Amino acid sequence: MNSRRDRNARVALFDGIEEGGIRASSSYSSHEIDEQENDRDVDGLQDRVNMLKRLSGDIHEEVETHNRMLDRMGNDMDSSRGVLSGTMDKFKMVFETKSSRRMFTLVASFVVIFIVVYYLIRYVFA
Repeated sequence: MNSRRDRNARVALFDGIEEGGIRASSSYSSHEIDEQENDRDVDGLQDRVNMLKRLSGDIHEEVETHNRMLDRMGNDMDSSRGVLSGTMDKFKMVFETKSSRRMFTLVASFVVIFIVVYYLIRYVFA
C-alpha cells in the first residue's frame, strides 16, 4: 500500500516535467501537499503504534514468566519449610533425653576440634 502511494506521489511530482523543460502544473495544489504530509505522518504514527504494541506484548510476556517463576519459588520455599520443621522436630526429640544431649555435645566438640585443626594446618602452617 505504501509503494502504491509512493508511486502515485512520484507520478504527481514528475507530472509536469517534459523533455524540453518543465511545464507548470496547476493541478498540484498546496492542499494536496498537505494531504501527502498528513499521510506520511499517519504512516509514521502507525509504525510507532505497532512498535509500542510489540513492546507491550513483550513486557506482558516477561511479566507472566516472572510470575510463574515466583510461584514456583514460593512452592519450593513452602516445601523447604516443611522439611526444616521436620528436622527441628527430630532435634527436639534428640535433646529431650540426657544421654542424647551428652552424645550431641561429644559429636559437636569433635566437629569443632576438627575444624580448628584443619584451619590451623591449612592456613597457619602452610
